[in-house]
Amino acid sequence: MTADEKIVLARFLDRAGDYLRDGYARDRPDYTFGNDTPVLTEPPSGPNSPSEDFSSLPLAYQVDEDTEEKETLEDIAIAVEKCRACSLGATRTLSVPGEGVQNPRIMVIGEGPGADEDAAGRPFVGKAGQLLDRMLDSIGLSRDKNCYIANVVKCRPPGNRDPEPGEIAACFPYLEQQITLLAPRIILCVGRVASQSLLKTGKGINAMRGDFFEYKTGETVIPVLCTYHPSAILRDESLKRPAWEDLKLLKSRLLSLLDTGR
Repeated sequence: MTADEKIVLARFLDRAGDYLRDGYARDRPDYTFGNDTPVLTEPPSGPNSPSEDFSSLPLAYQVDEDTEEKETLEDIAIAVEKCRACSLGATRTLSVPGEGVQNPRIMVIGEGPGADEDAAGRPFVGKAGQLLDRMLDSIGLSRDKNCYIANVVKCRPPGNRDPEPGEIAACFPYLEQQITLLAPRIILCVGRVASQSLLKTGKGINAMRGDFFEYKTGETVIPVLCTYHPSAILRDESLKRPAWEDLKLLKSRLLSLLDTGR
């Protein structure tokens, strides 16, 4: 990182700290601290003053005001449609916020939209989506009745490549807000990218599947099960059996939660 970049980052962190403490109070002429001694009445200016443009920082450090907490899923969908926090917003056809029911038993999370989803504005509608629907149906689940389906990133990465870390960081607040609003009984992550992103781990999907993890939102702890992405199953039929074992595990845990009223 260059000296100029360090100055920009330091200024950004300083402003972020002000916001968390005082709501950008330092920008007000009457800003005081401690014993009412003025600290700063005007932003520094001049050719040697730090830039207030933080666009040069990595996306993980940038603040997108439109990712502030939303009250409804519709609010999130509107924000996603307007979002340009990463380059995917400029290359997509349609954003794909997600679809399903409120308060679902299961929330399914994939990595990102493909070509079919990009054209339709809906998650998992191509061949992999059709397989996912059959998988869910086999244990009495459906996006129309008791599931919600979403992705880590809401816009299609070009060429169906994996989303990059900066793209995931820019989009992840939307997913977090969806999970909080939906409060699913269980989260099913399909594929490596979704599993690693949600659980903040570098483990591969083979190491994660077959057991439950935990995701915390506020005071709520949601069980998380990881399994293979339907597109991986379409490429390799040997994954069908372990994926079916994961689905049976999911059904068993769900029935246990329903029996206990959770």
